[in-house]
This record gives sequence, structure tokens and C-alpha cells, in this order.
Amino acid sequence: MTSTEDTIKNLGTYLNDHLAGAHSGAEMARTLHDDVQGDADAATLGTLGTEIAEDLETLRELLKLIGGSTQAVKQAVGWVAEKAQRVGISQARTGSSHLTRLLQAESLCLGVEGKLALWQALIEVRSAFPQLDDVDLPALVERARDQRMRLENVRLAAARQAFTTP
Repeated sequence: MTSTEDTIKNLGTYLNDHLAGAHSGAEMARTLHDDVQGDADAATLGTLGTEIAEDLETLRELLKLIGGSTQAVKQAVGWVAEKAQRVGISQARTGSSHLTRLLQAESLCLGVEGKLALWQALIEVRSAFPQLDDVDLPALVERARDQRMRLENVRLAAARQAFTTP
């Protein structure tokens, strides 16, 4: 393989890793969205689930733009990880809806931090990949920061509810 082919392969691997995580994040966001309906957190989160699903599609498009393809095994691992995570932090296991919400929000916070790092890394290497020229990476960075802030508000509210006496 040439150096250029190696570089594209490396980027494809990187995007696939994030794509697997994005699948999991989209599912977690849907679950959290369903869990907060009727609560103040619903307004705070707003369209988070939809945004994360859009970011997932953006990742798929980026992979196509660079000539890469999805790696089914990584996508399956992401799906399984999300299902295991859901079982691990269900209210039945934690005994508290507030603790469950805290753990859900923290898991999503970690995913959004990873996504933010991805967009920032792509900005850093954009000049080497003209295929990225039409992608508004700075807007994706700002959206990830906004998502993280909203999740942090939900996370801290859940911590207060889980760990303080009414």
C-alpha cells in the first residue's frame, strides 16, 4: 500500500470506531429521551436524540467521502455494547430512576466528548483530505459542545435527586 492508501485506511478505521460508538450513542439518547418525557429534563435535552442520529449519518457520509466502508463487526460490537449498557444501568438494577438517569447521562457525556474529539481531530487534518472541504466541522464542534452542556445539566440534576434527601 502507498502512504496515501495507508492514511486513508487509518482514517477509515478511526471513523468506523466512532461510527460504532455513534450507533450506541443514538440508542442511548433515544432511551434517555423516552425516560425523561414529562420531566423538566425533556426540555433541556430537546432534540438531542435527533441530533445524535444526524451526527451518525454525517459519520457515514464522511466514510463514503474518503472512500471507506463500514466495518460490520465494529457496528455489531457497538450495538451489543449499548444493549449491555442498557441492562447494566436499568432502574431494575440500580433501584433508582434518578441513579439510572445519572448513569445514562454520564454514558452519553462520554460519547459526546469522544465525538467532539473526532470533529476537532478532523479539523486538524482537513488540509490533507479535500473530501472534507464541504463538511462544516466547526458547526459540528459547536453542536457537540452544546449537546455536552445540555447533558451536563441533566446529569447534575439527576445527581442531586439521587444523592440528596428531599
